[in-house]
Amino acid sequence: MSARLPASSPLRWQRPLLLSLLLLGAAPGPRRGGAFYLPGLAPVNFCDEEKKSDECKAEIELFVNRLDSVESVLPYEYTAFDFCQASEGKRPSENLGQVLFGERIEPSPYKEDKNIRWASRWDYILESMPHTHIQWFSIMNSLVIVLFLSGMVAMIMLRTLHKDIARYNQMDSTEDAQEEFGWKLVHGDIFRPPRKGMLLSVFLGSGTQILIMTFVTLFFACLGFLSPANRGALMTCAVVLWVLLGTPAGYVAARFYKSFGGEKWKTNVLLTSFLCPGIVFADFFIMNLILWGEGSSAAIPFGTLVAILALWFCISVPLTFIGAYFGFKKNAIEHPVRTNQIPRQIPEQSFYTKPLPGIIMGGILPFGCIFIQLFFILNSIWSHQMYYMFGFLFLVFIILVITCSEATILLCYFHLCAEDYHWQWRSFLTSGFTAVYFLIYAIHYFFSKLQITGTASTILYFGYTMIMVLIFFLFTGTIGFFACFWFVTKIYSVVKVD
Repeated sequence: MSARLPASSPLRWQRPLLLSLLLLGAAPGPRRGGAFYLPGLAPVNFCDEEKKSDECKAEIELFVNRLDSVESVLPYEYTAFDFCQASEGKRPSENLGQVLFGERIEPSPYKEDKNIRWASRWDYILESMPHTHIQWFSIMNSLVIVLFLSGMVAMIMLRTLHKDIARYNQMDSTEDAQEEFGWKLVHGDIFRPPRKGMLLSVFLGSGTQILIMTFVTLFFACLGFLSPANRGALMTCAVVLWVLLGTPAGYVAARFYKSFGGEKWKTNVLLTSFLCPGIVFADFFIMNLILWGEGSSAAIPFGTLVAILALWFCISVPLTFIGAYFGFKKNAIEHPVRTNQIPRQIPEQSFYTKPLPGIIMGGILPFGCIFIQLFFILNSIWSHQMYYMFGFLFLVFIILVITCSEATILLCYFHLCAEDYHWQWRSFLTSGFTAVYFLIYAIHYFFSKLQITGTASTILYFGYTMIMVLIFFLFTGTIGFFACFWFVTKIYSVVKVD
């Protein structure tokens, strides 16, 4: 919306109104026609008045949605302004995703804006998006760069490790072993339980839940089942999957907590069930109180909040307990080498092998492969633009997983060569630091790209951003830990240890 009218002016809301009308209905062609746009949407036939029947409608119902402004993140219902009111009609029921996004669909007095073919009903929206033609080139350029860097990292790691393992396995005497230095010398401490193992295991459980949820949601979106045409389906799918994935969360948290030597299994499963979800819900509830106070249509009704709590407490929590039960019931993870009773002293580290510089550097490469997509995603959330390139998003997701894994493994190898065996928390934080760059970019986006004014809108922007940052932190941190865990287990299982 390029107009610079006051947020209270009705003219400020006309363009999003037209967008809503075109999304929610399209006029038929001159003769009968059927259409099937994407998987997951039932085709609807329309025909002339004289040929209408139960299977072929003659009139297209047009609905109106919420009204947005570039100067505020507070949407309002259509009836809040002096637009033409519809006669009493049945209001469509929104799904969970639509309610969470603040959509409020109501019948409208409008009768068929233009003759638009079904296949062309998105053209007005897509053509109105600024810089859309740049996205294809930018995404492909980013993918090529990230793939090239990932290939280089993988090649260096494989060649270096191959030489190290061959050299260590060829050593015959104890004197030769004493002359060696590097990652083999810490074999007796590499699987020593980390500090704050309870918290790390809880983060791993929640991160696993988010990782699987994201993968499945994007996969279905690529197939078209969660397209923008099927409104609210993306958020609904994500919430339902998160609820049903409590079992993997409890299982992973319990397995690693047990391998860390933990015995307070009740505390572990309770924290897995309530810590991270509780932080997200508390933030979400505070934001909802602000929306209620401002009279915005985005405020979640009390009944919906109760339903969300019911899904959490009655389904997700029991599933988490079930997963934790099976996780604790299994034997602890068997490591390829034994842990010494006395911890090995870590030599003094150089600046580049200290924890903080490595963690800060580790998040740069993963962030580099997502910042272009991040721009368009933030546009879709805060600038009310349509996001539809789920195929590219899924590809970027896969590359993000690969990049997080390889960058974390590379830094983990350097630290092991420096005889620093504290890899568990470092691997999680190295990859998870990508979320800090996410936050910095979100702050830059707020001041450079948005025209938001008002205290309430500013608090809402950063409140919801913190939820996204926490989720992204758990997601990327879990990827880094699992990658390093696989790497460490692999290299210490193929060398000969006296």
